[in-house]
Amino acid sequence: MPRAAERGAGRWLPLLPGLLLAVAAAAAAYAAHLLLPAVPAMSFAVVLGVLVANLPGLRAAAGGTARPGLAFSARTLLRTGIVLLGLKLSLGALAQLGVGGLLLIAGVVAAAFAGTYLLARAFRLGGDQPLLLAAGFSICGVSAIGAVAAARGSRGQDVAVPVALVTLCGSLAIAVLPAIMVAADLPAELFGVWVGSSVHDVGQVVATAQTAGTVALAAAVVVKLARVLLLAPIVAGVAWHRRSTAQDAGRPPLVPLFIAGFAAMVLLGSSGWLPPDVLDAAAMLQDWLLAMALFGLGTGIRVRELARGSVASLAVALLAWLLIAALGLGAARLIVG
Repeated sequence: MPRAAERGAGRWLPLLPGLLLAVAAAAAAYAAHLLLPAVPAMSFAVVLGVLVANLPGLRAAAGGTARPGLAFSARTLLRTGIVLLGLKLSLGALAQLGVGGLLLIAGVVAAAFAGTYLLARAFRLGGDQPLLLAAGFSICGVSAIGAVAAARGSRGQDVAVPVALVTLCGSLAIAVLPAIMVAADLPAELFGVWVGSSVHDVGQVVATAQTAGTVALAAAVVVKLARVLLLAPIVAGVAWHRRSTAQDAGRPPLVPLFIAGFAAMVLLGSSGWLPPDVLDAAAMLQDWLLAMALFGLGTGIRVRELARGSVASLAVALLAWLLIAALGLGAARLIVG
């Protein structure tokens, strides 16, 4: 075997046990998602990681030979998944909202981000939880939490609670928002814009909006994509803040490479050069990579530490959910007219 091939094999072989474990966990997460569609597969992946790391009979699987591959999943595969997320965005579709609509959605995201962050600080949540909760509730749920955590260098302990809470509140939206629509007799388009501007995870947006038909679903998806697009500037801002407060020797890049890749994929996906089959394959790969990455993050979480401050975190999440629902409804009334 040539020396270059030997070096390549030597680099990848230590990662193999952890990567295989992450693949198996991602498959189990998607199977669970099929049984409970309201809960994203990514959330199941984190839960599986926590179980593997904390149950005595499974704890050994997260350590030893599996650790390098799980760490690679939590870091490198997470960033790769965020890059591929950009292919799901179409600038042409976003143009349907017009400048005024886009500015309103940006205002909702900014207000929800700031409001959630201030709520979390007021309730004295520790570590990076205020920042991660703000990102998850204002932008795109678990994906935003993972992207901001990567740019910030957050601990796994700080990631777990925001992931659980954004999943809980997004799942509540699937039941509560359609009931409000019926009670208030909201038009389908207005309901769709409301869902797209206030529900967290993309899958939860689809599950909620489709209850009102195709008009609501189409409006919800376009508005949700506008929120996802704001992931790039917010993560870049987080990275800039981290860089400005770091010591010179350890300063991270001004714009993380994976966010530059995300922006490039947005442009590529909007160009129309890629056939639908390629986009579908990239979307499937992106989902699997994020599930593997979040499983890897979950294996670094210890339940004893996680339980501290859970009541305060839940209170922040519910208040943040009400805040973004109110902001989203206001924006929807202005956009639809």
